[in-house]
Amino acid sequence: MATDLKLAAFLCLLAVSSLPLLAVADCECEASTDEDSNKGKALTLKIIAIFSILVSSAVGCAIPSLGRRFSALRPDTDLFFAVKAFAAGVILATAFVHILPDAFEKLGSPCLVDGPWKKFPFAGFVAMLAAIATLVVDTIATGYFQRAHARSSSAAVGDMETPVHAHGEHGHCHGMPSLIASSSSTSNTDEGGAHLLRHRVISQVLELGIIVHSVIIGMSLGASESPSTIRPLLVALTFHQFFEGLGLGGCIVQARFRLRSVVTMALFFSLTTPVGVVIGIGISSAYNENSPRALITEGVLTAAAAGILNYMALVDLLAEDFMNSRVQNSGKLQVILNVSLLLGTALMSMLAIWA
Repeated sequence: MATDLKLAAFLCLLAVSSLPLLAVADCECEASTDEDSNKGKALTLKIIAIFSILVSSAVGCAIPSLGRRFSALRPDTDLFFAVKAFAAGVILATAFVHILPDAFEKLGSPCLVDGPWKKFPFAGFVAMLAAIATLVVDTIATGYFQRAHARSSSAAVGDMETPVHAHGEHGHCHGMPSLIASSSSTSNTDEGGAHLLRHRVISQVLELGIIVHSVIIGMSLGASESPSTIRPLLVALTFHQFFEGLGLGGCIVQARFRLRSVVTMALFFSLTTPVGVVIGIGISSAYNENSPRALITEGVLTAAAAGILNYMALVDLLAEDFMNSRVQNSGKLQVILNVSLLLGTALMSMLAIWA
């Protein structure tokens, strides 16, 4: 199942990367022209953006992993809970304030004169379907892993059980405490294993949603020839990817993947937006962001990304932590998490002014 999720992420990246072909192939609506177009200066800013976004993404994703060296950042600390709530707020604001309005704008564009796009709110509909699809994937993947884990645990318990020799009352009493202790240990292991499997599903589904819109926003920056447009985008996307990296990195740490998987997921996340910028640079001369096919494809994918991130932020990140017994039993921690959440949503929402 983990391999299937990675394959799905790759296929989404491939689908988004094919947008230039759609945009160039259908140019019924004229491409927008930038009044302050300066290709030389714009290219310099794009190169800076590639490295700036790459570094900020990698740093954001790596910070939660520092818990191995700094005890304050371990997954069981109050600070980790607060950082994760902040990052979840960033992801939630990304979906509601940045991505979903963009999807409505693209699917409601005046260039879409044919078809049902003016008669039905497809952006909201696609976002809803994506959220439901995420729920289905989340449920099926979690159930599959838990059943597999339960089968392996049952087999282990069967191997651990030993015959109780009947040597009067003494023999009976000697065997039972050992069996009870063994069952208690296995029960605790099962509970921990279920939580671990849950976090692994969460981290992979979250990354799947993030990479879809990361490539699209990277392409938008790379295709622009206006320095005045690129400058605010550069700053906004640098912070945007850093905060998203914090959220994803926190989920990856809680999932306790092997080092190879951690590095792979971090690299995949860090490279998606820079790859989008490179694609945008490559097709900037022929790219027509207002072509009907490009608008429909981008709008649908963007709406789907919004639905996925909405579900992940509310259900798998916020509800998971806010309903945690440790948080429920501490009024102070509840206040900290709520403040962190509101701060994350506020800062990410403010970035919408520039991007």
